[in-house]
Amino acid sequence: MKYVIMFTSTPSLDAAVPPAQAQEVYGRVYEWFAEHGGVITDSGAELQPVETATTVRHGADGPIVVDGPFTEAREAVGGFSVIDVPDLDAALALARSWPMLDLPGTSVEVRPMVTDYSQFEG
Repeated sequence: MKYVIMFTSTPSLDAAVPPAQAQEVYGRVYEWFAEHGGVITDSGAELQPVETATTVRHGADGPIVVDGPFTEAREAVGGFSVIDVPDLDAALALARSWPMLDLPGTSVEVRPMVTDYSQFEG
């Protein structure tokens, strides 16, 4: 089953991580991707900081473009990958092994992908 795993963190807490600790954790992140490459179905992506976001929103007179993320949130998505594993338990086991979880304010959101679009045929 395919899942999207989204890696989130809290920017204000990220800024407080000592550089040596951040370097060590990033090293383990690279190892994590190498170790789990067999179930990662895309190259994934690390995203630029949330301050670089631009959002297109609904507006009364049509879509409008605004600076910043579409929601005001404490946590921000910093990257994502698509994985293909047998079930949710396997996806959660993979998410639990994410090295960045050693840092405060981080999380991994696991969400099943829609893979059957037959409901839209018609």
